[in-house]
Amino acid sequence: MDDQNQIINQQPAGPPVSPENLPAISLTEVSIDLIKPNPWQPRRVFNEQALQELADSIKEHGILQPLIVVPVADGTYQLIMGERRLRASKLAGLTKVPVVIRNFIEEQKKLEMALIENIQRHNLDPIEEALAYKQLVDQYHLTQDEVAKRVGKGRTTVTNMLRLLHLPLKIQNALAEGTISEGQARAILGMPGMEKQLALFDLVVKENMTVRQVEEKVRELLDRPKQIKAPRGPSDPEVAALETELRGKLGTKVKVQKSGESGKITIEFFSQEELNSFLDKMKNLQ
Repeated sequence: MDDQNQIINQQPAGPPVSPENLPAISLTEVSIDLIKPNPWQPRRVFNEQALQELADSIKEHGILQPLIVVPVADGTYQLIMGERRLRASKLAGLTKVPVVIRNFIEEQKKLEMALIENIQRHNLDPIEEALAYKQLVDQYHLTQDEVAKRVGKGRTTVTNMLRLLHLPLKIQNALAEGTISEGQARAILGMPGMEKQLALFDLVVKENMTVRQVEEKVRELLDRPKQIKAPRGPSDPEVAALETELRGKLGTKVKVQKSGESGKITIEFFSQEELNSFLDKMKNLQ
């Protein structure tokens, strides 16, 4: 089976399922230039190769599934569902596309329909999906339970997706680009603090760690302070002052332990980059 037939077979057999109480005004063709993109579209990235393949299929077979639009007061139409088909139609050089024109639809329904369509087609990356959930929660004041019911997901799934937005932006971008998996990202969340999460992320990418390995590394790092923790004893102001000074100069956790005239200094680091930074600072110390 060639790629064009695969594209055709992958498209749903019938029109997309829409919320109730949204009767169609008509099924017709309209000029592509009159259709405005959906501002509530949760998808941020469109694969150019996949769009070109769809455009090639449209050139040969036409659009098998109409777009859904609503009329705007200025005579144009706002797209509700079918962003990929609209983009591919432009690539294919079409001037008109088949559409189902529906009557007024509130903004929240527009977001929900775009979100549900993309989730059902597995078109969103984890961060796009999480941002769409966040918009439903923040802008439309839905609870996580309500969001889960709207999109047909479990509440735990929605909660876990929203937690991904607590990661540093560098890690979010890597997750969106597929550099790391959602499982790896959730495991990194177990590490407290942005700097430690970024250090662990660099290690995950460098060593191509599995989800299980990341989880084990997090447990190891969280247990490490307990392993090196010295028995409590009388506080030594001189030692405390020295620890504070070293932490400030080295930018990392430093532990000084004295036993009479001797003792040891323990310096923690969580990645090769952090170690290199520490060594550079050591060279600059006077």
